[in-house]
Amino acid sequence: MFAMNEMLNQVSGILWSYLLYLLLGGGLFFVFYSKFLPFRHLGHGLMLLFGRMENQDSPGEITHFRALCSALAGTVGMGNVAGVAVAISQGGPGALFWMWVCALVGMATKFYTCSLAVMYRAKDEDGMEQGGPMYYICQGLGKKWRPLAFFFAFCGMFGCLPLFQSNQLTQIVRSMFLEPMGWFASRDEILIGNLLCGFFWASLVGFVVMGGIGRIGAVAARLVPGMILLYGISCFLVVFLHADQVPSSIGLIFHDAFTGQAVAGGALGMVIVTGVRRAAFSNEAGMGTEAMAHGAAKTKEPIREGLVAMWGPVVDTLCMCTLTGLVILVSGVWRTGDKDGVLLTRLAFEGSLPEVGSYLLLLCVFCLSVSSMLGFAYYVQKCGVFIFGKRARLPVTTFYLVAIIASTVATTSEILNFMDIAFGLMAIPTIISTVMLAPRVNRAALAYFGEQRAKPSETD
Repeated sequence: MFAMNEMLNQVSGILWSYLLYLLLGGGLFFVFYSKFLPFRHLGHGLMLLFGRMENQDSPGEITHFRALCSALAGTVGMGNVAGVAVAISQGGPGALFWMWVCALVGMATKFYTCSLAVMYRAKDEDGMEQGGPMYYICQGLGKKWRPLAFFFAFCGMFGCLPLFQSNQLTQIVRSMFLEPMGWFASRDEILIGNLLCGFFWASLVGFVVMGGIGRIGAVAARLVPGMILLYGISCFLVVFLHADQVPSSIGLIFHDAFTGQAVAGGALGMVIVTGVRRAAFSNEAGMGTEAMAHGAAKTKEPIREGLVAMWGPVVDTLCMCTLTGLVILVSGVWRTGDKDGVLLTRLAFEGSLPEVGSYLLLLCVFCLSVSSMLGFAYYVQKCGVFIFGKRARLPVTTFYLVAIIASTVATTSEILNFMDIAFGLMAIPTIISTVMLAPRVNRAALAYFGEQRAKPSETD
């Protein structure tokens, strides 16, 4: 197993040395190619998000709000809690700065990918409108590009598995309850305890995902806003208790972002790569997953969904990840070096809020993990059905639930290396196809905003 993990680590390192340029380069291309047009209309996207200009007769399955919540159900999760902790422990405080950069350019990427997801929707075997990179590759670029679409869908079946979420949730449950009680102490007993946790997570998730995107969107619309508010308030409380450390922590982030002094050997490249990897894992801009969720939105206007989708990285990375990063930095736990992932974040909460901190974090982690498992289930189903047809829905869902159980017995390092490879490969067809189709989005954006200036009260 050690040799396998080393191999995965090497492959992941090589892959992301190139994906760094693809994601940042692609994002910067979208920023400047759009001439900042979508950024100038972020307020319009916010109005759409809260129901303004909505028409229930428009094609699609869920509202703008539920589409964003479904996307956030996948993105606002353990990447915000454990992923940030991994970024800081591996890349130093400066990695958080590069997560911010990735989020800002990722907003432009999401505008293009999610606009295309609605622009080039296709009906599935049940007659339902479906959107996502595999569909806009086929519909927008033509049949000769179908292999690229199948490549995305194949990678998505593995890259969208919630392995990190179930693994980290199991770790915090075991460290808080099973280990202090002396249960499952031996190696074999730990294995059994982890599998029992995994079986419970899979049963809970399976009940919801069998209802499709409608049920997932309904649950996410109720769960996501509450869990974001709960986690945000909890982090604010910890930061407030260490308010005197906030200025120096922010200064450390900016200083280390360009020096890499907190990383062994002062490796600035490691700081940047780590920040981009963890940001991509957290907000998923350029991965194509967000396009699959937003492609189900009820709207005839592709640009509207692109504007709504831009708020994803704002909530996910600029807000949630920043709060987690500040909690870890102001509490000083990042200097200990003996914890990683969610256990490092737990150390910060436990030290700052004795007796209640761990339980508060556990509640947040549970909600964040389960919401991600629900959001990712839709993506894996969609990828599987695209490749194998609607008869594959049940086998693919079963595969998804089994993966949740299996992930509980792997190490954090193994999970991250595997996910970085599978998830990272999804960016290749997504960015390439989106760059090729970007001129069509620009034309649609100019036409849409021109109509809005002429008829600002017009609805879908």
